[in-house]
Amino acid sequence: MPIVALEKNRGEFMTALRNPRILRIMICTAVLVSANWLIFIWAVINGFVLQASLGYYINPLLNVVMGMVFLRERLRRAQAVAVILASTGVLYLTVSLGQFPWIAFSLAFAFGAYGLIRKVAPVSALAGLSIETLLLFPPAAGWLVYLYATDRGAFLHMGYGIDLSLMASALVTAFPLLLFTSGARQLHLSTLGFMQYIVPSCYFLFAVAVYREQVSAAQITTFFFIWTALAIYSADSAVFYRKYFRLSK
Repeated sequence: MPIVALEKNRGEFMTALRNPRILRIMICTAVLVSANWLIFIWAVINGFVLQASLGYYINPLLNVVMGMVFLRERLRRAQAVAVILASTGVLYLTVSLGQFPWIAFSLAFAFGAYGLIRKVAPVSALAGLSIETLLLFPPAAGWLVYLYATDRGAFLHMGYGIDLSLMASALVTAFPLLLFTSGARQLHLSTLGFMQYIVPSCYFLFAVAVYREQVSAAQITTFFFIWTALAIYSADSAVFYRKYFRLSK
């Protein structure tokens, strides 16, 4: 990513690196996104998959709240109804866990704060992601050196399949994140948040259709509320923008 930025956005990239304020912002976003990744990976490895998935249901609601509180975004009536429906579903799933889901809320806060800061950060999506990658490279490289020094490294030690999967994971992580940061700068944070329900919904469909996983009553109830809310929010947005473009002609 830094190489791409140097080739395509050299001026902005170098200007941002020399600006102490922008650099401090990028350090914060780099810490937040890496914390989100680490918490998610730790949760999955240690058997907290449900809490990890719940975090991605709480995150869109947190984005809506952050947009209203920090960016003074206002919801139309139909959008407010959609938020209430989605909140009801998420609350029901949270209560069904029987304990406070601190992992889920940590994931949601880390990525929600990341989206908020990247929206207001005075740097483009590509240059910003490149700077974040550059900032994270030294600690990541140091951790890899430690792992290999203690014979716990996985890359080049567990077969070509694992190696290719690890390399591919970098691409499927960086590209969506680049699109997310680009969208965060162009959309209302509340709209961006609601669109994030598409990802866990795809996870749900993939788990049921491909892996034949069993679905609990709590999950079905939650998805019903969320999908209904998403349909209402999307329909309201479509009607609003259709009227907007009609009046602007």
